[in-house]
Amino acid sequence: MAIDSLARLRDVLAMVAPGTALRDGLERILRGRTGALIVLGLDRSVEGVARGGFDLDIDFTATRLRELAKMDGAIILDEQAARILRAAVHLHPDASLATDETGTRHSTADRVARQTHHAVISVSKSMSTVTIYLDGRRHVLEDSSAMLARANQAIATLERYRMRLDEVSANLSALEIDDLVTFRDAALVAQRAEMVLRIALEIQGYVVELGSDGRLLSLQLAELLAGVGEDRNLVLRDYTVGRGRRVERATRAMDALTGGELLELTAVASALGGPGGEEGLDAQVSPRGYRQLSRIPRVPVAIIDRLVTRFGTLQRILVATTEDLQAVDGVGEQRARSVREGLSRLSDGALLERHG
Repeated sequence: MAIDSLARLRDVLAMVAPGTALRDGLERILRGRTGALIVLGLDRSVEGVARGGFDLDIDFTATRLRELAKMDGAIILDEQAARILRAAVHLHPDASLATDETGTRHSTADRVARQTHHAVISVSKSMSTVTIYLDGRRHVLEDSSAMLARANQAIATLERYRMRLDEVSANLSALEIDDLVTFRDAALVAQRAEMVLRIALEIQGYVVELGSDGRLLSLQLAELLAGVGEDRNLVLRDYTVGRGRRVERATRAMDALTGGELLELTAVASALGGPGGEEGLDAQVSPRGYRQLSRIPRVPVAIIDRLVTRFGTLQRILVATTEDLQAVDGVGEQRARSVREGLSRLSDGALLERHG
């Protein structure tokens, strides 16, 4: 429920981001120093709290919103803010609904949002702020410059974490070739990848709320995130252990880790199904081979699955001959040579990386 509510809030934030018609209308209301109460959506629940007003059902424009805000009462738009449905509406939500708001407009907006489960936007005349209420959440729109400053700090943090992820990932690849991997090494890569993804999720919120002002931020984020999600999934496929345990289960376990738990490698290793405790981190483990095989160009996922199923571990794949590889369904002579040569290049690259 909480995740769904957050996703809905982000959808609304995208609708009021800089560069949108609704944001233009809200800024016109602020500049005109008049307040407003705007409901996004009209159904039976909204009709149950709405009194009076008049029907419009016209296309939305920023200027129309500004002019209608001069009148008393709320304005009701459709859920996409594409049409203005009603205006000068008096809202009468259930007064028994709890709210932390004290002002009449804001408390009404909060209660209407809680009762109808529709987003309600409150524009404060006295404080010159725009507040969004939805499912008990309260979000105040910020100035783009202040938000960009925080977003750039987050990007700088993400860059440092991505560099560290690349370092531990390269080290894991070298250890895999030498068959020297411990649960500590695998958990460290999974941990760093999860950290990068969580920081990126925060930045994605900034990108949504910044709208047209966040285009450069969006490009930076896409570059820093390239391949991270896929690499994390490959680590889970290589090292998730336990009878009947599936990658989806390990993924859910990783997602469920709190920020504090994510800092503990023992908790990450436990999510992978590894042995518990500090001593368990030093237990040796053999990768199945998904990460290394995925680095070989033009090898389909289905073929990788068959190779791993046939040989079981990366070390067995590494010592397999071309004839051994050809015995796998779908692996002909040409593809077997391609896989054999690709694995040799990976082995040589890992050797140079590890021994300089």
